[in-house]
Amino acid sequence: MIDKALRTGQVAAAAGVNVQTLRYYERRGLLHDPVRSLGGHRLYPPETVTMLRVIKAAQRLGFTLDEVADLLEITRFRGRRTHAGLQTRATAKLAEVDEKLAELTAIRKTLTEALAAGCDDLLVCAESPHCPMPFTPPALDR
Repeated sequence: MIDKALRTGQVAAAAGVNVQTLRYYERRGLLHDPVRSLGGHRLYPPETVTMLRVIKAAQRLGFTLDEVADLLEITRFRGRRTHAGLQTRATAKLAEVDEKLAELTAIRKTLTEALAAGCDDLLVCAESPHCPMPFTPPALDR
């Protein structure tokens, strides 16, 4: 393994992350502790690059590092050929994304209406019955 091992900078560059990110993921337990060279340099197996790319891809899809850690732990515990929970987690994440999209769509609609209504002063608009801004609190769920 030592002959194919990569040093910290090589791994970081190949995965498109900075060295601090690599070390942070180590501390978080997302990456296995690397072996050390006789000179004390961290030496990583080439698979570490793939692992970093997987972590970053999951983050881009909205998964938190805690969620990524859980998914990786399930994979490590059960092995790659068994159900690792991604389908369930992706379904839940998709529901979160849909909810956020609905919220953002409502915000966009209100802002567009506020621009069309000529709203330029929040205090003046708050007193206008024609202002689309949501100045009244939403009804409490009971």
